[in-house]
Amino acid sequence: MLSLALAGKPNAGKSTFYTAATRAEVDVGNYPFTTIDANQGITHARTRCPCLDRDERCGNCADGKRYVPVELVDVAGLVPGAHEGRGLGNQFLDELTNADAILQVVDASGGTDAEGEPVEPGTFDPVEEVDFVEEEMDQWLAGIVEDNWETVERKSRSPDFDIDDALTDLLTGVGATEPEIAATLRDLDYPADPMQWDDEDRERLARDIRARTKPIVLVANKIDAAPEGTLDRLRETDKPVIPCTADGELALRNGGEAGVLDYDPGDDDFEVIGDLSAGQSQGLDRIREVMATHGGTGVQAAIDEAVYDLLDHLTAYPVENETHWTDGTGEMLPDAELLPRGSTPLDLAYAVHSDIGDGYLHAVDARSNRRIAEDHELSEGDVIKIVSTAS
Repeated sequence: MLSLALAGKPNAGKSTFYTAATRAEVDVGNYPFTTIDANQGITHARTRCPCLDRDERCGNCADGKRYVPVELVDVAGLVPGAHEGRGLGNQFLDELTNADAILQVVDASGGTDAEGEPVEPGTFDPVEEVDFVEEEMDQWLAGIVEDNWETVERKSRSPDFDIDDALTDLLTGVGATEPEIAATLRDLDYPADPMQWDDEDRERLARDIRARTKPIVLVANKIDAAPEGTLDRLRETDKPVIPCTADGELALRNGGEAGVLDYDPGDDDFEVIGDLSAGQSQGLDRIREVMATHGGTGVQAAIDEAVYDLLDHLTAYPVENETHWTDGTGEMLPDAELLPRGSTPLDLAYAVHSDIGDGYLHAVDARSNRRIAEDHELSEGDVIKIVSTAS
C-alpha cells in the first residue's frame, strides 16, 4: 500500500487533516506537539470507477466515485533544528523513512510562527515554511550518510569493492529502493574512492535521494484566512500547491455521518438534507464559499495530487470474469490496485498475490475481451482478468 506522511511545523493543521481524511480519533489542540506518537490510518485516493461504463453500478463505489486505500501517517510537528534533535525531530524524521510522498501542511493564514506558536494572523510568512521541512530532511539524511561513511570506507579496502553497491546498501536503510538509488547515482558526478568524498559530496547525495524518494505536495491549509496574494506566492515555489481547509473538510464529513449533509470526499459542493442550527448554517455557508473558490476543501485533492500526479500511479481492477467484471462470488469490481505508471499485467498479478504472479500465464483486457501481452502497459481504469496456475 502506498504511504503518505503529513509533515509540517506544529499547529499547522496536520492532525485536523488526518482526522478528516481517515476519520480516526486523534488529539487536536492549539499547542505545539499535540501529536507525540505517530498516528497511522487509512485514507483513500479518489478516481473514476469503471462501472460508469456499464449499465449498473458495482456497489463498491459512491455512484461512480471510487476510493482506493492509501496509508496516511501523521507525525509530530517539525521545528527548525529537528535534525539535531530539537523538539521531537529525530522521532519525526525516522517516521518519514517509509513514506512514498510527503504532504507538507503549511499554515497559509500566517497565524503561527516558525515554532508553531500562535501569533496574530498574517504576521508570519508561510512561504518561510516551504523550504525548512525539506532542509531538515536533507540534513537528517546527510547525517545518516556521514554516520555510516566509515563503514563504506572500510568496505573500499576489499579488492571487489564497488561504490554503487556500497551506497545502495547504505541508502536502502532510509527507505530508498534499488531503482531509485540507481537513478540518483546516474545523475551524480562523484569520486569512485569514498576516501575522496567530502561533506559537500555527501550532502548532495542526501539532497538528491530525498528529492527522488520523498517528493512533496504543499497543502496550503487555513486558506480561508490567508492574506491576499499568499497562495500566488506559494505557487511560485517548485512544488505543487493545494489550497485547503482541513477544518471545513472535517465539518463536512461529520455532517455526512450525522445524516444532515450529502457529501462525498472530493466533491466541489454539498447538499443539506437535515435540520441545522443558524450557527451551523452560517459555518457551512463559509465553507461553501471556500469550496466554490478552490473547487473543494482540498483534502481529497491533496491526496489525489500525491498519488496520481506526484507519484504517477494508476488504478487497475483485477477480475475473474471478463464478461461481467466480477470475482468468483459474482461481486462486480471488488478490488482496485494502485500501480506505478508503466506497470504491466504481470505487475498487477503480483500486486494481487505473489502466488498469482508466480503462476502467471496470460491476461485479458475485460473491456475488449482480448488477450494482452505480458509487457503491455496498463492505463488508468483498466479492468484485467489474470489467468494463473494459482487462480
